[in-house]
Amino acid sequence: MTSRIPRDSRLRLVRPRPLAAAPQAMTQRRPRRAAPRPPEGTPARSELARMARAGLADAARVARWADSALGRGSATADGKATLSDVTAERAARELGLTPAEVRADWDTARLAGLVEVHGDSARPGWRLRAWNRDDSAVLRGWVALFDAWSLAYPEPAGQEPAAVAEVISAMPQVLSFLQLSAGPVPVAQLLDLLEQRVTELRTERCEVPYGPRLEPGTPRPPEAAPVPDAAADTPLAPLLDWALHALASVGALTCGDGHATLTPLGSWAVWVKLEQICVAAQSPAGNIEQPAEDMLRGCARLRPNAARAEYRAWLAARPVGSAVTELIDAARGEDALLRGLAFDALRVVGAPAEPDVRAVVDEPTLRPYALLWLAEHDGADPEDAHHVLTRREATWLWVDTAAAVADHGEAPLLVRHLESAVQPTVPALLDEVRAVGHPRTVQVLVALAAAHPDPALAKAVRRAAFQVHTGG
Repeated sequence: MTSRIPRDSRLRLVRPRPLAAAPQAMTQRRPRRAAPRPPEGTPARSELARMARAGLADAARVARWADSALGRGSATADGKATLSDVTAERAARELGLTPAEVRADWDTARLAGLVEVHGDSARPGWRLRAWNRDDSAVLRGWVALFDAWSLAYPEPAGQEPAAVAEVISAMPQVLSFLQLSAGPVPVAQLLDLLEQRVTELRTERCEVPYGPRLEPGTPRPPEAAPVPDAAADTPLAPLLDWALHALASVGALTCGDGHATLTPLGSWAVWVKLEQICVAAQSPAGNIEQPAEDMLRGCARLRPNAARAEYRAWLAARPVGSAVTELIDAARGEDALLRGLAFDALRVVGAPAEPDVRAVVDEPTLRPYALLWLAEHDGADPEDAHHVLTRREATWLWVDTAAAVADHGEAPLLVRHLESAVQPTVPALLDEVRAVGHPRTVQVLVALAAAHPDPALAKAVRRAAFQVHTGG
């Protein structure tokens, strides 16, 4: 019996599609939510962007100086984004500032994403490149600074760290009250609200004490004296004063005469955060409260647009840093499908995920995904991003994607995946697949041999699987 397909038939060179883009039986069609309008009286986005540019003008000036004077040269001394003394003094001389002012503007630029620090080198952030032409980039930068208000202004010395953390956790409710009030609010009223919210947080933290259960009739041992809670004894008024001045330092509110008032930028930012919570509450597939791995599994059979909507809702419900960490941890698992979906979700995160993605480039399991993500983030066309991969990395990614298809897809999809290989012939593909050392190589080849309709090609694939299995 002769094969209908020559054994070394040429493979069509097509770009691999993300697995989430494959047609699925489940179609998600939901009515689109109308774009929300900000509260009446909120300035137009162009005016908000003008305010943000004005507030961040000094930070942008220092960031541009670092870009032109240092390029990608050394800017920090400790690898932790602290500006070195030499650089701060040089900037102060050339910009007519004091070193302390330079350091303050540098920290603001870093928090707003105008500069990015990698090790002891700094480079301009993408927002700085788009600063004069893209209002959205400016507003995102200001919101990033707003989110980091507790880092922008030093906390009072000698305060209990637990109490500081409680105040930071409680401030979103205080800001929401200010936003809904739409005007000056007495600081005394804000202090009452803060104390109520901190009490709620402490109540939510209460835990059932661990220890052996006593049998009925067993005398209870004498209880040890309760350990005093230092945070509970910390007065909150000084911490509220610190929080309000920290928010004022980033331009979110004004304080005076015993009252606090949100600025137009601050009111708009709080409204944006409230809208994100509303979007999260309308999570399309109900995965908002799930950990990253379960959320990604829930998105596996959604079409791309529905999956991205789910990613956005999930991300809106948690801090960006912890969300990115969860996604990368999920990508490190054994399920190749979750690996691809995790990096799709990281594409929705965008620029804030870049440092974490760069940090995993040297991990063999994540390297091809990270390189593709970074290429697209740096402006490469998604259709051409795969050119950043070496032949070996592309082959490893082909096997990893095939493993995802074999575990979660259908046989025809696995056969079609054969066409996406970079190798021009089946024998060349098999040789390089055997050499790349992917841990799922044998299972992928066995599944491909079982799925392919051509007997001769299936036999060659089975032979390759046997050779990998036996080390031949």
